[in-house]
Formats: sequence, C-alpha cells, structure tokens
Amino acid sequence: MQKDLHVVDNDRSQQYDIDNCAPSQSKDVLRMWERRYGFPDPGRDDNVERQYSADQVAKLRAIKRLMDTGMRPGKLMDRSLEELNVLADTRAGPRREPTAPTVERDVLSLIKSHNAPALQHALSNLLMRQGLQRFVVDTAAPLNRAIGEAWMRGELQIFEEHLYAEQLQVALRIAINTFPRQACVPKVLLTTFPGEQHGLGLLMVEAMLVPEGVQCISLGTQTPIDDIRNAAVAHKVHVVALSFSAAFPLRQAGEGLAELRRHIAAPGAVWAGGEMTRRLRKSLPGVRLLPELADSLAALKAWRSESGAEHAR
Repeated sequence: MQKDLHVVDNDRSQQYDIDNCAPSQSKDVLRMWERRYGFPDPGRDDNVERQYSADQVAKLRAIKRLMDTGMRPGKLMDRSLEELNVLADTRAGPRREPTAPTVERDVLSLIKSHNAPALQHALSNLLMRQGLQRFVVDTAAPLNRAIGEAWMRGELQIFEEHLYAEQLQVALRIAINTFPRQACVPKVLLTTFPGEQHGLGLLMVEAMLVPEGVQCISLGTQTPIDDIRNAAVAHKVHVVALSFSAAFPLRQAGEGLAELRRHIAAPGAVWAGGEMTRRLRKSLPGVRLLPELADSLAALKAWRSESGAEHAR
C-alpha cells in the first residue's frame, strides 16, 4: 500500500492518499518530476516525509486533467495554475450536454452530504422518469464529466467520487436486469484492456444495447488480449466492444486494437468507445470508433443491416 501524501494548507497539516493528488501518478512519477522539472517542490515534515502545499496539489490536479487530454507533462510544468486551467477549459471545448445545472448541483450536494441512500434514490428517480437509454446519454454521461471536473477543482475527495460511481452502477444494474435475458443477436463481449481500470463505461454501453435486444457478456476490466480472443471464440460473439477512459495511452490503445483485430476472425466486429477515442486523429482498420454513447446505437443498426440480422432477434 502506498504511503500518504502530506498536504500543507495554511497552518494546518492534512493527509491525502497519493491518488487524491494525482490519480494514476505514483510516488515514483512525482519524484521523477521533481528531478526532471523541479516541480512539485515539496517540503518535509518531522519524519522527512514529503509535504505538498494546497497550491501544488491544485496544480497537480490541473496537470492530470491536461494529461488526460493527451498533453505531455514537460509542456505543462512551467505554466501557472491559472494558465493550466485556461488551457484545460480550451481543450475541453464547449459543453454540449443537455443536463440541467440544477441536476448537477443537486447530485453534487448529495455526494458532499455523504447521503448514499438519498443519492441512490435521486439517480433511480431520474432513470425511471427518463428511461434507461435517455438517462445514460442525457444525464449519466454529463454527470460523470461534471463529477470528474469537480474532483479536478478540489471540490470532491476520491471517496466521494467513488460513492457516486458505485450508486450509479447500482441504479444501472437494477435497470438492466429488468430486461429479459435471451439468446439474441448480436452477442456483444464487453471488456477493457489491461491498465484500464474504469468499468463504468462498459456498464453504460450495456445499458444502451440491452433495450435493443442485444445479448451482452461482460468480462469486467483489464482482460489480456489472448483472453479476450478466447472468450470471443468460446461465447461465439459477433462483436467485441472495448471501453477506454480519457487517460488511456493512445499508442497502447492503437497497438492493442490492431492486435485484437488480427485475432478476431471475420465477420466478427471490433468496437472501441470512450473518451480516449475522441483523441484519435485517424481511423483504425477494422475497428469502429464510438466517441459518443449514442454512437453504439448507430453501430448496432449498421451491424444488423450489414449482417441481415435486423429481424433475427
């Protein structure tokens, strides 16, 4: 288990797990940055443990936010926090999601109040009013971004973000399980590559496909490519769908998808979705990219049209 980071805020000393400071950046990475870039520049406590000021933590959050969009740390370290935040907002682009600000505000308030039952009730009510697919696209997806941005601004702690994610997954699973499980086509295998720990995207794709009569088989996260291939053969799936968070390395994703494509015999399809796919500047042969959740429905329609399976559900 990693030791805690010590973060100094004015005259008060607080402890943060290292993941609260810069997720996916280990202590070794932070120390390498100290040597290479001169940032962060921690102090020391009486036990010679590193102490990071609140300003340094805020800058680390902003750097992490920009690294998630594909920028390299060397181009960020010399910038001020204000410059980093402006750059992050610019790269994020205009918000297009229709989620009402009141919904985001109410959900954030429930998260900060640590009222898990009330949060679960609120998410479930929104889902019932909107229906599963509309809830995923119009509410859950933009809420996920809003929660992530709140964490980056230091407004939420990691355990609070985890609370939200867990309650959302509970609501989605309950709704998904109301649909009958039967032998339908296409049969879709859902998973992520090793190193991709975020599984919420898989569940959200499943929530989009199940109402359309798709049979989904989820392997969870971090499945080696050989195991994905073996599972695809064993379950006789028509589509292998993978989810990628924004932080997943582009080169690693491209190489992995190319290798997987070579192992999936035609006419099997490979779909790749999630925030990372927005950063891809070129198409990948034999791989259908789904940057938006709604793209999964277009991909499904195209698959059924091409395979002649439109009425074979």
